[in-house]
Amino acid sequence: MKRILRENGLSIVWLGLFFSTFLFGQTLFGYKEYNSEQREHQRPEIGYVEYLTSAHFLEATMENWESEFLQMFLFVALSAFLYQKGSAESKKLDEKEKVDKDPAKSRNKKDAPWPVRKGGIVLALYQYSLSLAFLLLFFISFFLHAVGGAREYNQDQLEHGSTEIVTTLGYMATSRFWFESFQNWQSECLAVGSMVILSIFLRQRGSPESKPVDAPHSQTGKD
Repeated sequence: MKRILRENGLSIVWLGLFFSTFLFGQTLFGYKEYNSEQREHQRPEIGYVEYLTSAHFLEATMENWESEFLQMFLFVALSAFLYQKGSAESKKLDEKEKVDKDPAKSRNKKDAPWPVRKGGIVLALYQYSLSLAFLLLFFISFFLHAVGGAREYNQDQLEHGSTEIVTTLGYMATSRFWFESFQNWQSECLAVGSMVILSIFLRQRGSPESKPVDAPHSQTGKD
């Protein structure tokens, strides 16, 4: 068990924080906020489990997840061919790195992942699988954001006496949907841009996301 915790500590802590603290906290306080609005408008309250299937929860959750997956897709994809002198988040400017190596030349490597040994279309997809996975997750959460948003929008319309009902695609054409999306997307770009620039001048001893503490500001990359 000790070895498992040591070898997987980073993912265990991140997922632990996600499920036990942040996601639970969101559901708990979202539930309280939703019922507070229900009481304010003299509408019936709902139970906690029912809240987990509500449009309010789906929209709020997917709205945030879509921006995170978009952030990671763009960061992974753009860092493959764009550079920032002095940043720990950039590849070196004037030399090839291991990540640029042609994987087809390692087909006979015994411990290579099976797509590398398989080659062909399997390898063609696998060599871009990280960015493709984030892109797929973005599209899924983007669509579910629209689904939850349309349900929430229609519920608001009915409660205010309007008969104007929109479909999921119809909701995606509203300014409300794009406002919800862009307010999150811009914050993700700011966060990554700050990381790229601040890692030029600032350090975090022991972190693989930082250059060595004694590295000059001009050094690009972590090594």
